[in-house]
Amino acid sequence: MKKRITNILIFILVLWSLKVIDTLFALNLTQFGIVPRTIHGLLGIAFAPLLHANYYHLISNTVPIFVLLFLLFTFYKKHAIMVILESVIIGGILVWIFARSASHIGISGLIYSLAAFLIMAGLLKKDFKSLLLSVLILFLYGGLVWGVFPGKFWISWEGHLFGALAGVFIAFVYFKKDKAEEIS
Repeated sequence: MKKRITNILIFILVLWSLKVIDTLFALNLTQFGIVPRTIHGLLGIAFAPLLHANYYHLISNTVPIFVLLFLLFTFYKKHAIMVILESVIIGGILVWIFARSASHIGISGLIYSLAAFLIMAGLLKKDFKSLLLSVLILFLYGGLVWGVFPGKFWISWEGHLFGALAGVFIAFVYFKKDKAEEIS
């Protein structure tokens, strides 16, 4: 467990280091976000989760990403890395295809994907521990549902929506795959 927490904290340190470096050297790294339907915007699929508009944006994402990564690696260790990668790629591609023209940045798309994955996976598995985890996520982060609707223009509700859809899709895929492995 100590290694798991250390790795998550290192990842969060990377997020914070990027923001500090961006601030100190005025690099304007936010230009590397997902810009829908542009060639350079494709790079944002990989880079957008690492970039934040300001410190408030980063602060508001730090605790949820820590908690959700910890729960993912605790309860779904076998699939955790792939869930993260698939969440970033699927959610990012959907933002690139369907979102409004803007630079979409921040790790909140991954936060929404992980929350949706953890909730859906628990509901699909139907064992006590998984269902309890689903209820815990709903209790802690149930308010996230409001973030998938248009609101403030500077918030990528599309990143939230497509992240959540990616998480639900990934949970269904893994549940189906795990069921097939149980049968064979």
